[in-house]
Amino acid sequence: MDELIARLVANVGVDRDAAQKAVVIIIEFLLSEGPTDKVRELMARIPGAEELVKAQGDDGGGFSMGGLMGAGTKMMAAGLSMDQIQGVTRDFIAYTREIAGDEAVGEVVGAIPGLEQFI
Repeated sequence: MDELIARLVANVGVDRDAAQKAVVIIIEFLLSEGPTDKVRELMARIPGAEELVKAQGDDGGGFSMGGLMGAGTKMMAAGLSMDQIQGVTRDFIAYTREIAGDEAVGEVVGAIPGLEQFI
């Protein structure tokens, strides 16, 4: 997980705390909107993903909106701009593809309406 967080800090220009929060929001979004079994398989392949989610957890961010809009709203509340949200999401997906492979990531992304257009 440290590798992904460092990559987000370097590539997107967010601080470490914002990067960690964004990753947790993305993982929680995938778990709630995607095929849970497939998402859990992906997360098991990313070193430190489960631990980060357990440590940071979902505080709700004060928002009850779900889906893509809810995830985006939570990331904005964590201090990310729209460009940074898109950059973090793209880098997260790219990193996950490197770790888990195109097919595994494609199964998750393809199962969530609208996500493929965003990334």
